[in-house]
Amino acid sequence: MTAVLPVRRPGAAAQLPPAEDTRSTTGHPAGRAARALGLVSRWLVRGVVGLAVLAFLVLAVGPHLLGYRTMTMLTASMAPEIDPGDVTVVTPIAVSEVTEGMVITYHKPVDDRSLVTHRVVSVETGPDGAVQVRTKGDANDGVDPWTATLQGDTAYEVRAVIPELGHLIQALRAPVVTQVLLYGAPALLAGWLLLTIWRPTHEDEEDES
Repeated sequence: MTAVLPVRRPGAAAQLPPAEDTRSTTGHPAGRAARALGLVSRWLVRGVVGLAVLAFLVLAVGPHLLGYRTMTMLTASMAPEIDPGDVTVVTPIAVSEVTEGMVITYHKPVDDRSLVTHRVVSVETGPDGAVQVRTKGDANDGVDPWTATLQGDTAYEVRAVIPELGHLIQALRAPVVTQVLLYGAPALLAGWLLLTIWRPTHEDEEDES
């Protein structure tokens, strides 16, 4: 009996090519866009959480541990060095160390005795040891119309300025923003934790192929 061999046509493949692996979509534009969006979202969440933690440390924890205070500038009297909305970082110094040229924060001795941050232009020590200063805002034309006696043993000198942070603090105090933070912050933190521990499975599949 004669065996009949199959006839192979010229150019025909010996076997059909394997079916396309549809598990990975990294080569598809939609897949690449999804991966890019996921990456951006993770870094965005991490950035927001990082900024929130940093602000909390600077405004709430730092003053208790390092002894400085933060204050928001409300007027333009010290512009351009300190603009409205900037936050100043002040540290205590001995009253006897106050000298001309320093920028200090103190209670002005008139009206409502509110805090003012101005530059010292003269210092005098009275017979009783009390230190009196005259101050001036850098943007003002004249010296402040009062002589202030620094109370207590310490004064507060401006050491650093954080631009625009006061505007952010004011915005965060708005009722709507407060509610959003109250309910959104926990969800944001949970999402960040999930994104931290989650890894796309298709990356492992690509390594195996």
